[in-house]
Amino acid sequence: MISIAYAQEAAPAAAAVTQPGGFMSFLPFILVFVFIWFMMIRPQMKRAKEHKQLLESLQKGDEVVTQGGLVGRISKLGESYAALETLSGAEVLVQRSAIVLALPKGALKSAL
Repeated sequence: MISIAYAQEAAPAAAAVTQPGGFMSFLPFILVFVFIWFMMIRPQMKRAKEHKQLLESLQKGDEVVTQGGLVGRISKLGESYAALETLSGAEVLVQRSAIVLALPKGALKSAL
């Protein structure tokens, strides 16, 4: 009733040669990593470096814009916080890292 199962014969050696080598099988992964590096990681590192330089160059009296869109002049500058004086005369305390843009001198007067 039950027949005996026999193992198949080994494939010819020529078929094994057509398989891609070790490096060729990793080539698509390497190309994807290189693409991601140049399109995503490298520009983000460049922006982070520019933002760090901006934060280090801030001085009292600079006119800046925060992440939330608040515009003001730096009245006090600490190590991790900055006090901004707005056009209405109010003084607002913001984190230094929230500052995203330094405006040219006199930009606040021309905004009115």
